[in-house]
Amino acid sequence: MIDRTLAGRLLQQDPRFAVSFAVNGREALEEVRRSSPDIIVCDLQMPEMNGLELVAAVRDEFPSIPVVLMTNRGSEEIAAEALRRGAASYVPKVRLADHLCDTVGRILKAAAADRMHSRLMHSLEQCDCRFRLRNDPELISPLVSHIQEMLCCVPLGDEAERLRVGVAVKHALWIAHHHGNLEIPLSGEQSDDDFQTLANERRNQASYNSRCLSVSIHISNTETIFKISHDGPGINVSQLPPQLETAAVDRSWLRGFVLIPSVMDDIRYDDHGRTLCLLHKAAANDEAELEWE
Repeated sequence: MIDRTLAGRLLQQDPRFAVSFAVNGREALEEVRRSSPDIIVCDLQMPEMNGLELVAAVRDEFPSIPVVLMTNRGSEEIAAEALRRGAASYVPKVRLADHLCDTVGRILKAAAADRMHSRLMHSLEQCDCRFRLRNDPELISPLVSHIQEMLCCVPLGDEAERLRVGVAVKHALWIAHHHGNLEIPLSGEQSDDDFQTLANERRNQASYNSRCLSVSIHISNTETIFKISHDGPGINVSQLPPQLETAAVDRSWLRGFVLIPSVMDDIRYDDHGRTLCLLHKAAANDEAELEWE
């Protein structure tokens, strides 16, 4: 009850959101059936129907509605399972004030698509393109929006899965930017604020600010392949904390390493960690053998 009140108060203070409440998971599902909200924010632990069960039910009945989970410390593995079952993202309760509104806002923005353009992109059969992004993080969101438009040609099962693929690609781009081009170590224990301060400093330093991201995209009606290369030294994922899900509670900059494997069918770090490769198969192609170009 306290968590629901706190989350609701945070969202109600943001003029972008109109908020309604449910006392448990089962009542939440009934409210979704009545009002079809744009997004759902729920706790992992709820009476009548827990967060995992609600994610599964919403994914089954309302696949276009994204779900954001609030998680307790110690429930990180369950949160990772919820991502695998179809949740769009999660926010640790200890970070609600810092991250809830931003997370909800980003997901709603990503989910909002031009309907006519979406119909056009459903007719796309295949697209191959390459981008080279200069050292400007503001270019990441427009690129992800463009990718999500192209993903309309891929039978991913539902709109929520298309959104999840876009979120995973965005995290991969930030990983390449932060840990590749800016060389921020994966083994660091810096807080989110310290991490962002370091990133801002390095972005303007001569040894880092000329580096770019190269993004190769292959999208067809059977699969999507993303190859994201950076100009820095290789990313060594063996340096990630051994209890990654737990560490990501207090360090949201690690959260992409939790989310990406829950969405993609295969992940590789090629060229000694200089290229991050992501593959996602179409829903109708689930039994096909993974093939990389």
